[in-house]
Amino acid sequence: MDSLLNTTYMHPRDQIRLVMQRIYKRILTTTSGGNLSVIDDNGDIWITPTGVDKGLLKSTDIVCIKSDGSVIGDQKPSSEFPFHQAIYKAKPDVKAIVHAHPPALVAFSIARKIPNTNILPQVKRLCGEIGYAPYAIPGSAELGESIAEQFRLGIIAVIMENHGTVIGGKSLSDAYQKFELLEMTARSILYGNMIGEPAYLSDKQVAAFDNQLLPSYTEMDDVCHSSEEREKRLEICKIVKRACEHGLIMGAYGTVSARWEDDDFLITPDGCSNWDLRLEDIVQVRKGQSEKGKHPCKSAHLHQAIYEKHKDINAIIITQSSYLTSFAITGTEFNVRTIPETWIYLQDVRMVEFGEQFAGMDKIPAIISAETPVVVVKNECVIVAGNKLLQAFDYLEVAEFSAKSLVLSTTLGKMIPISEEQVEDLGKVMGKWKNYEWRM
Repeated sequence: MDSLLNTTYMHPRDQIRLVMQRIYKRILTTTSGGNLSVIDDNGDIWITPTGVDKGLLKSTDIVCIKSDGSVIGDQKPSSEFPFHQAIYKAKPDVKAIVHAHPPALVAFSIARKIPNTNILPQVKRLCGEIGYAPYAIPGSAELGESIAEQFRLGIIAVIMENHGTVIGGKSLSDAYQKFELLEMTARSILYGNMIGEPAYLSDKQVAAFDNQLLPSYTEMDDVCHSSEEREKRLEICKIVKRACEHGLIMGAYGTVSARWEDDDFLITPDGCSNWDLRLEDIVQVRKGQSEKGKHPCKSAHLHQAIYEKHKDINAIIITQSSYLTSFAITGTEFNVRTIPETWIYLQDVRMVEFGEQFAGMDKIPAIISAETPVVVVKNECVIVAGNKLLQAFDYLEVAEFSAKSLVLSTTLGKMIPISEEQVEDLGKVMGKWKNYEWRM
């Protein structure tokens, strides 16, 4: 597992190397594109170098510009250093900056538009309103001042006209989470335009969403960590990391849980980057109480309700992957009759209205089941259930791949589904497919 990014003891140069590695592997920047920086307590700015392969960046490549202007390092600092410096001066509570050219946000940049974060409540809460900086020569003082002015207004994410995006955070982990989530959102809006028309939430609806979140669990006095429980923790951490690397879960959003025994379960925590998840961060929920000093994800009550109703469901994933989210924000029908595997594994993907995940905690549990393992909540998320954690992850992958195929097929013509007769034939072999050991 990667080292925890938000630890006080991780050196800025190591934070920058690790985050740039993630950005590059997630194909959110190019070999030469983008730059990251961190300002430390001494006022020294650590920044990526210019002319160095971002895919092979080393900690020793990172350059430090001291508060007195002197430069320490074997490389030259990024040519974009002026706008990093301008942002830090304009907004002292920003301690890290991510600048890159991810495709979807660049699409907005070159169309000279701004993504509306009211498309998903979590994005609005984390990123707020998106700013806009008119075009200026890269590396120029003019560009730095234009961006800094947006940050002075309280904005932390800015679309740079015909350039890219720049995002600030209280830490590099925080800035990266916003960057990743915003790019996912931009992609979902673009894909949504291909299959329908994105529907945006009102400020009132976003506020109502926050107000409907159920209160935290009371804390248990004693915690038991059996060998089985520890094994489940490791399984969750491995699946979360895998999902992050595949873009199926974001650092800032995505919840994974697994039944431990009876209706007790383990779940990812609230307020922790999924990229940096450790075994000890996982929260045990037992008999309606949670581990002392820990805060389970805010959707934990929904997980509990599903486990209590369905004894054959032992793992749940709630997330916002870009192609599935395009269906969530448009309300477009997700026709699973694309290829045999999709229909056999997912059956009919159900869709519910925004806010129905809070409908007395009985709406979703009444719909989702072993036979209907995927539910899409409009303008919110996708919920996937499985008999085992690997099965739930497999279903999520199948659903996202199928959603991608449906989006891409719009450029070719109308989707032609598997016929009723073919579906009937598939029903005869469905049991054999779903019971293969490697898929469970």
